[in-house]
Amino acid sequence: MLLRELSMPKPLLTLDEAAQRLRTTSWTVRRWIREGKLVGTKIGGEWRVDPDDLEEFIRKGKTTPKDEDQGE
Repeated sequence: MLLRELSMPKPLLTLDEAAQRLRTTSWTVRRWIREGKLVGTKIGGEWRVDPDDLEEFIRKGKTTPKDEDQGE
């Protein structure tokens, strides 16, 4: 692997691309950004999402059986 390949950032995702990965709508992704739940960057008037931030968002949303209501 070349040194320049190591330093190149991953391409940012559009809201549509992020929404496809999450199986939701771009409006929902936009709302999550506005609410501070998902990190977004505005470039040239358009929102973009870093794939690493999207992975972190997914990781934070995961639950385990112990988190679920076991009483019912």
